[in-house]
Amino acid sequence: MKKRIWELDALRGLCIIGVVIVHFLYDLVELFAIVDWHYPQWFLFVRNWGSVLFFLISGICVTLGSRSVRRGLIVVGGGMLCTLVTYGMYKFGGFHKSIMIYFGVLHCLGSCMLLWPLVKRLPTWVLAVLAVALVALGLHIDTIPVENPWLTVLGFPCPGMGASDHFPLLPYFGYFLAGAAIGRWVYRKRESLLPSWEGHGLLRPFCFCGRHSLWIYLAHQPVAAGICYLLMLF
Repeated sequence: MKKRIWELDALRGLCIIGVVIVHFLYDLVELFAIVDWHYPQWFLFVRNWGSVLFFLISGICVTLGSRSVRRGLIVVGGGMLCTLVTYGMYKFGGFHKSIMIYFGVLHCLGSCMLLWPLVKRLPTWVLAVLAVALVALGLHIDTIPVENPWLTVLGFPCPGMGASDHFPLLPYFGYFLAGAAIGRWVYRKRESLLPSWEGHGLLRPFCFCGRHSLWIYLAHQPVAAGICYLLMLF
């Protein structure tokens, strides 16, 4: 990407801030049981569907760059780090096995980037149709339980297998491709749609977070857990 498009950075920054808030509340309420709070419906909606916006933005951005494989490997590597950390929390920290992340948002997002070269030469309308088909398929197979835990990567549920962060390829690769189709249509000129707002002071923190979203994601959980441990001392 020759020049970053600020509104995409800002939207990604808004998403990662939302992720930090949701995960911190999860730690307070469920992981450490410091706060007794019943999630309101609006919070559940944001927690369950806010990630779709993240995949749409990532799909848009993949059409503007040329290093999807390199970026994908880095993101998958971050996902594997999360797997190792959560395995350690389960094995040595006394947490329930459901704390483990087998195929979380970073695994899925990185895999989408790695799969992108296989479909990037398709016409835009074909990408859009494929995106809708994959989303529909993913929502359908989510209702078909299986015994093989490896199939959960595709989107099949496996009874008794829990995970604190699970994002299967279906339907999320469909959302990613939907973003790619949007990116081709909306950002054909590969430039900002709102150039006059670039550099606005109120938007700079969101843009900063968007540019460093991967590192914020990797760092925020240890920080949140540390805060929770401190709160438990009082």
